[in-house]
Order: sequence, then C-alpha cells, then structure tokens
Amino acid sequence: MCGIAGLWVSGPDHIGAMEPVLDRMLTRLAHRGPDDSGTWSDANRGVLLGHRRLSVIDPSPLGHQPMLSDDGRLAIVFNGEFYNCPCWNTMASRPSSDSIGW
Repeated sequence: MCGIAGLWVSGPDHIGAMEPVLDRMLTRLAHRGPDDSGTWSDANRGVLLGHRRLSVIDPSPLGHQPMLSDDGRLAIVFNGEFYNCPCWNTMASRPSSDSIGW
C-alpha cells in the first residue's frame, strides 16, 4: 500500500521549520507503510519528500525510499512495487549493489 508525502516551500529558510510537518505527515501514514520510512530534502529548491513503506514483494533494503540517482541530483518517491513486467524482472536478476543505476 505504501504512502508518500511532499512539501514545496518558498525557500531554504523554511525547510527546517517544515521538517517536523513532514514527519507528522508520515506519522499519519504509518498504517499504510509500517515496514520502513525515509525522508529527503533539498533546501535550495525548497522541496521535502517522504515515504512510508509496506514491503510485499521485496522486503530488502534496496526498496528504501526516497531513492536518489547516482549523482544525487534526482530524487523520487513512489507508491507501490514494480512487478509483472519482463523488463523489471530482467533488471532484478542482475547482481545487486547499493546503487540503483540511474
């Protein structure tokens, strides 16, 4: 089921004040994702992302979110797990690492 939350604020001065708000949002979503949670923020862009995880298909830590690109420039949170797609099954059969390979 999972749960996602996000905030967009007007600048870096407001990020610190909004982190507790994001935490409260995720607390309200705990029933949707009791297995894991994570947050990410970019003060320069005024963006905060949060995720609550329900591990169904893959309980490994590789599903932890928010996920970041290799260079840390891109972040994503999404609701659900990918399965039943041959392309994802092919990628999943490769040796795993800490990198998601974006």
